[in-house]
Amino acid sequence: MKWLFVLLLALIIFGGAAWFGYNTFVKEEIEVQKEQRGEITPPPVVDVSLPEFEAAVKLRQDGKLAETRDALLAFIQKYPAGKHLDEARDLLGEVNSQILLSRYPSPEKTEYIVKSGDVLAKIARKLKTTPEMIMRMNNMSGTMLRIGDHLLISNPDFSMVIHRKSNLVVLLNHGVFFNQYHIREAKLAPKQPPKITTKVAETMAWKGGQRVGLGSKDYLSSTKWIRLAGAAGHTLYSVPDSTHPDLEQPAPPTGLGLAATDLEELSTLVNNRTPVTIID
Repeated sequence: MKWLFVLLLALIIFGGAAWFGYNTFVKEEIEVQKEQRGEITPPPVVDVSLPEFEAAVKLRQDGKLAETRDALLAFIQKYPAGKHLDEARDLLGEVNSQILLSRYPSPEKTEYIVKSGDVLAKIARKLKTTPEMIMRMNNMSGTMLRIGDHLLISNPDFSMVIHRKSNLVVLLNHGVFFNQYHIREAKLAPKQPPKITTKVAETMAWKGGQRVGLGSKDYLSSTKWIRLAGAAGHTLYSVPDSTHPDLEQPAPPTGLGLAATDLEELSTLVNNRTPVTIID
């Protein structure tokens, strides 16, 4: 029986040594060779930012717009190169616009009481805003005012940066990100200056092939464009989207096409004083 014990002990010792040697040297070498051949899938990277992004999305779903804005600003600052950065910027832009262009209470809004002799354009000039913004902010379907109406007014300072390579129109408010709009199609000359500094020349509304004004009954259902000053070929025009599947106004020969809903919003926010920078 003694020889059996010695044999068992030897098996344990040499077997353990062989197992240790295999795992330490042979297995490691095999794994290295597999990795070099691309046969090993690296372990998934843990998305540490996802819970915070999902929490911000939940706030939006609950209608807590101010809290959503704060959460997204904190998220973007914390994860400036994160996996969900572009989604967070899209969502932040939507929330910023929803807060501004509605009667949702916000510290940057003031109240104006309509007085005798007031008209929408006069109020807009006096308070350095636009008639379209006042209408959108106060859920107005027309330009008529009544004495004693309480209007919410905001005084943003917008500027626009068009990134041609990334197909983005970024809107800044007082130099800080406000919203971004995705360019759906680009029809420009092949050679463009690396940087163009210009401004909005005019916003245009089209209905039935004709220009219509703010007071027209067709204005709300019109197709919106934005023409830039001194930048040949740079007209921002509407292309069909899910909300506007059919557009009467054909696209111009050259320019940048954005979703009609985005152009509708953007044309509300800018005016002929809005500076524009176009870069690659």
